[in-house]
Amino acid sequence: MANTNDKGGMSVSQAGQKGGKRTAETHGHSFYEEIGRKGGTKVRESYGHEFYEEIGRKGGTTVRDERGPQFYEEIGHKGGQKVRQLIEEGKRRTSGTK
Repeated sequence: MANTNDKGGMSVSQAGQKGGKRTAETHGHSFYEEIGRKGGTKVRESYGHEFYEEIGRKGGTTVRDERGPQFYEEIGHKGGQKVRQLIEEGKRRTSGTK
């Protein structure tokens, strides 16, 4: 059951959603880009480059442990297929054929 109060019967989650939608309508996409950039800059200034290395390593280890080596083979193959496709499209465009 959702937590509601006597002031309007809205849960905390519902109130948060309503506030988030209102903020998005009022400020738009660029507002979120700006606060994200400011937050990222502050984290970089506070924690430094090593912080990003550590969280990247932890994330990579987690993915490796959860998905295994087969996952990396699959995404590597998909990436190679995409590169091949893009090269062929580029060749067709420069030669003028489709």
